[in-house]
Amino acid sequence: MSAWELPISITVNNTIYKLRTDFRAVLDVLAAMNDPDLFEPDSDSNEKAWIQCITGLQILIEDFNSLPPDDYIEAWQQCIDFIDCGMKDDGKRKPHTMDWQQDAQIIIPAINRIQGTEIRALSYLHWWTFVGAYMEIGECLFSQVVNIRQKKATNKKLEKWEKEFYNANKEIIDLKKRVSEEQQKEMDALEKWL
Repeated sequence: MSAWELPISITVNNTIYKLRTDFRAVLDVLAAMNDPDLFEPDSDSNEKAWIQCITGLQILIEDFNSLPPDDYIEAWQQCIDFIDCGMKDDGKRKPHTMDWQQDAQIIIPAINRIQGTEIRALSYLHWWTFVGAYMEIGECLFSQVVNIRQKKATNKKLEKWEKEFYNANKEIIDLKKRVSEEQQKEMDALEKWL
């Protein structure tokens, strides 16, 4: 994938498959990858990976039904490359400091500022353009939240103003653990007994 072009398809076994490249489609894929209701609680990692692969392909490939099952893995790898904007990570594990769904209300204004428009009102915005704007987010509420999360995740001391900001905004700063509907019902039932 060339950084100078906005990809709109992948090629698997000499067949071109058109992708849904709008940022909302990719965010749907990312949400599905983190959806605890998508998997059985006792699913093994191979089963989860397979479900993620098929779900992601169904969302991203416009004509998913024409993709032969033997090509799923290659197609999914290319879709991951598309989602990653062709960038390879260094393989080092980093602390989890943002969540597309939880942080949407503080990410959107920052990207709107960079794009100079309300992105939700656009009928189409390519994923790579969206990520480019995301990467340019400067000083704003979202960057303050992420900075505090990073410090907390790496056990670094918060400055006085950061502690005050954290104490006043725990609801938006603390990342929530996602649980399945079934797990939530069990927790709610247990809470009633306590």
